[in-house]
Amino acid sequence: MLIKTKRTSDVSSSEITSESIYQQRRDFLKKSGQYAFASLGLALTGCSDASDKTVASVASDYQDIPQLPAPQWLKEKVSTYKRSDFVTDEKLTPYANVTQYNNFYEFGYEKTDPAEHAKDFVTDPWSVVIEGAVEKPGTYHLEDLIRPEMMEERIYRLRCVEAWSMVIPWVGFSLSNMIKRFQPTSKAKFVEFTTLYDPKQMPGQKSRFSSIQYPYVEGLRLDEAMNPLSFMSVGVYGKTLPPQNGAPVRLVIPWKYGFKSIKSIVKIRFTETMPDTTWALSAPREYGFYANVNPNVSHPRWSQASERRLPATLLSPNRRDTLMFNGYGDEVAHLYKGMDLQRFY
Repeated sequence: MLIKTKRTSDVSSSEITSESIYQQRRDFLKKSGQYAFASLGLALTGCSDASDKTVASVASDYQDIPQLPAPQWLKEKVSTYKRSDFVTDEKLTPYANVTQYNNFYEFGYEKTDPAEHAKDFVTDPWSVVIEGAVEKPGTYHLEDLIRPEMMEERIYRLRCVEAWSMVIPWVGFSLSNMIKRFQPTSKAKFVEFTTLYDPKQMPGQKSRFSSIQYPYVEGLRLDEAMNPLSFMSVGVYGKTLPPQNGAPVRLVIPWKYGFKSIKSIVKIRFTETMPDTTWALSAPREYGFYANVNPNVSHPRWSQASERRLPATLLSPNRRDTLMFNGYGDEVAHLYKGMDLQRFY
């Protein structure tokens, strides 16, 4: 598959988080004792100092990042994020790459299409339907869904199935905390997520050449959804999510390929049986239900043994070895104990 990369010269310096800001941030974290990294770069320390650092301490980190249109309550909510213990010591991917190099086929197939075609995407008002095997089903306005949650920043690696990767500072809240509020019943074994279906706003959904069925559907086993790493994001780089990154609310599952981290969610359904997910239906030989990052299982058309860390160019491909479970094995490998990961890919 041909993957187009944006030339460094195409990105203005004002769009890139400066090295000095990033270094100041690392220095602060080191002083706060947060950089007690696990062997693969994930900090899961018991340090409480990180959660005590509010936006007053970190606002300068992202002062050069634009705040896109969003409800005022959501802007204020995102701005109250606290530092999390879920971080890596790797350099952040520049904001320009995070927001201009996207797979969001609802807005087009080229990497630059989402940023171009989602400029006027309407995310207010927004609601999420909760249904299935839960005690508290219903249609929840986004504000009611998010207000009770504490905002935190988590710096996760993102690994695309196309063998490129990023390091992104997400703002959001624990998926497991939200799930507990809906009180799943004993029949709930899986969680199904659905993206908005609105061809008037999402031109890719009405394309006659689409290779997938809409609306886009993804899913997790309930124990995967309840894992501490599973995250619902409403912001990135300290500001609300841009539409091309899944505004107003999206999933982030860092040990799985990026297509599992479904965007612009409008429905969450709890089921007893494994849901039929979009890519597993469209190309089952290429995209399995689990989609765990695994350097030992090649895609039918390319190897997954290595990846390009963006930004990258032909002369500087920035290639590195792919880590099992994207480097989060200590936290998630137990979920798949006894499973044949060659078969359940």
